[in-house]
Amino acid sequence: MVQEIYLLRHGEIDTGGKKRFIGHTDLPLSDSGRAQAARLRDELSCVPFSSVFCSDLTRSVMTANIICEKQGLKPVIMKNLREINMGSWDGLSFEEVRRLYPGEFEKRGADIVNYQPPGGESFAQCSARVLSALDEILASAHGIILIVGHKSVNRIILSWAMGTPLERMFEIPQEYGCLNKLVCTSGLWRVV
Repeated sequence: MVQEIYLLRHGEIDTGGKKRFIGHTDLPLSDSGRAQAARLRDELSCVPFSSVFCSDLTRSVMTANIICEKQGLKPVIMKNLREINMGSWDGLSFEEVRRLYPGEFEKRGADIVNYQPPGGESFAQCSARVLSALDEILASAHGIILIVGHKSVNRIILSWAMGTPLERMFEIPQEYGCLNKLVCTSGLWRVV
């Protein structure tokens, strides 16, 4: 049975200096992101992980592989831990979305949980996918595990652990390399 989850957002990626919608776009870690992962590897080297899970996107796999270097573990890659699918918005800056999809940015803000960008998925759909992957992890793993996820993925898992609605997920900070610890006591999860 899993007793602790270390929930880590992948290291920094290069977005060209602009705030962009990055979902399934498969970007590698930047030099800074690799350095972040190496620092985290050193900080986490004393934690006896029983297993490590990550999404199949390069930035998540690279971060997990760097951390596993001192653990003697190989990350289990799970497609359902991918970042939210932003569809035709993926890779676009916020300004580009506002220009190319007039009014849609505002519609998303009005119903952040259920809004679905063209060809993408809503946070409700992403949540169902991510929590299904989490159920699979919790049913198969034991001890202390590491999940290397993404901004939205981690916010979904943290919302689940805290019992807060998805509408409030953006209140949860998730910078590059952000690390959260979840502990299970008497069958109840809490963020420590």
